[in-house]
Amino acid sequence: MSTTASEKTALPVLPHKPGDGPKLDYELVLDCVHCGLCTAACPTYVETGNEADSPRGRIYLMRQVIDGALELDETVKGHLDLCLNCRACETACPSGVQYGKLIEPFRAHMAEIEPGRATAALNAIQRWMLFKIFPSRAKTRFALVPARLAQWTGLDWLTRKSGALNLLPKSLRTMHGMLPALKSHYGSLPEVLPAEGPKRARVALFLGCVADALYPQTNYATAKVLQKNGCEVIIPRGQVCCGALHYHSGAEKEAMNLAAENCEVFGATDPNWKDVDAVITNAAGCGAMLKDYAHMMHHHPQAEAAARFNAKVKDISEFLYELGAIKPTHPLRIKATYHDACHLRHAQQIQKQPRALLEMIPGLELVPLNETELCCGAAGSYNLTQPEMAEKLGDRKAENIKATGARALFTGNVGCLMQITRHLKKVSPDMWVAHPIDALWASYSGEMPAELQ
Repeated sequence: MSTTASEKTALPVLPHKPGDGPKLDYELVLDCVHCGLCTAACPTYVETGNEADSPRGRIYLMRQVIDGALELDETVKGHLDLCLNCRACETACPSGVQYGKLIEPFRAHMAEIEPGRATAALNAIQRWMLFKIFPSRAKTRFALVPARLAQWTGLDWLTRKSGALNLLPKSLRTMHGMLPALKSHYGSLPEVLPAEGPKRARVALFLGCVADALYPQTNYATAKVLQKNGCEVIIPRGQVCCGALHYHSGAEKEAMNLAAENCEVFGATDPNWKDVDAVITNAAGCGAMLKDYAHMMHHHPQAEAAARFNAKVKDISEFLYELGAIKPTHPLRIKATYHDACHLRHAQQIQKQPRALLEMIPGLELVPLNETELCCGAAGSYNLTQPEMAEKLGDRKAENIKATGARALFTGNVGCLMQITRHLKKVSPDMWVAHPIDALWASYSGEMPAELQ
């Protein structure tokens, strides 16, 4: 495989018919010049050292399959399945290769020719949870009632200490291990929250599904911080899952149905949609998906609405940074570090904004994290479908965090929060793991989290 010559000339261009195989722009494949600068940023390549587990190796495989020079056999599928789609390669690439726009449609193609492949490693309970429960805020909250009761009554602690937890199937033990300490849910926020002080913007808040059920305090803090910064906050009723769980699993049709529903609910189907200045999300995975609606739905009847919608999507840190956040006043006297969620840093190119917000907090010392740009192994449902690689990456991340000597770890995505919390239990169980917006709200309000008291 050439690492110096342009891929456009290094490989023979075989006959290719648009419409054959995966629905992707073939020109995007040709953007890769196989320079190899992406390899050091790729978590799976860093772990295995296998060229086929690197971004350029996978692009080579995909092109060979599209050109008909290579069969899409189990070996090729295995290398593509192992990809986290963290998109760190996009940040590292000097040629601007849009890797996400290659791997996603290719996986959708694999799911089309072999239905169920993306979730073949999951059992029936996990698949049911992933596609029938998690995409709904209400259903996820209801499903977590027993876990909440077990945590609050001490039954959870007792089952772990007594060994009774080991009687559960391994899949359920794994999912149990990912659960954070569940806090009380805020209930239902009003549809309109007024701005505090002079009104600076009118925004719509995207609540998400799993994030809202597992970390309700973060959605509450997001709404309150926006109000504190002079924003009128609209919370559209009827909003649904962003579609990321489905899209990353190859269920493109279901993902587009959810996207179309969100476009309708938020008002983007109106060609003159000017009701809000921005659509705010606090979950990196959701944000990357919402910002990708136009690409995913370019052949959908709601393509124009999708383009209007994702043009207004902003991560909370991105929006506050651009708005000019009001400085918080209550000190948080802790040493903290920050992990870059892949779909925030790499997919959305948001890196300095959350750090800048954290550095505004009086008393907070923000220290660097080694390999901060390397995926923690969560990657949506990856830690369920590829548990062995996810385990290695999770342990690697936890050791790097422990080495900072920090008292708190902040990151901007629900999957990262769950994965990192789980692995830190082994090496640093008392660390506060939270979203940056939780720290920001504590500094605005003076309401200190239990982990710091």
